[in-house]
Amino acid sequence: MQNELARPFLPTLDFEKSKQFYLALGFELTLDSEVAIFKAGSGGFLLQRHYHKDWAGNFMMQLMVDDLDHWWSHIQSLDLAKRFGVPAPKPPAVQPWGLRIAYVVDPCGVLWHIAERRAGVIHDQ
Repeated sequence: MQNELARPFLPTLDFEKSKQFYLALGFELTLDSEVAIFKAGSGGFLLQRHYHKDWAGNFMMQLMVDDLDHWWSHIQSLDLAKRFGVPAPKPPAVQPWGLRIAYVVDPCGVLWHIAERRAGVIHDQ
């Protein structure tokens, strides 16, 4: 029982646009069919052809990274707001709970918390 993999199903308003958004961010597309499966490190997610505004607008994902400055540089280079019509990403900042996080919103409203791992904090691993 150590090889399990949990992957959430993310909503999408425009399936093709969302796929292009995640490819631009650097996620690896491993299946492109009725759903799209993206790999993100040791995890991933399934992009589905389903949208409900209230659900999408309240859906959040967390991506833990080792080097948030590197990720932020990459995110800034993409001009996501112009290319995909999303809100401008919010730059890294330390939150009251201690994590340093940048925020990105996908084309259908899913909020991504891109957080930098803290050394020695077990639940950041």
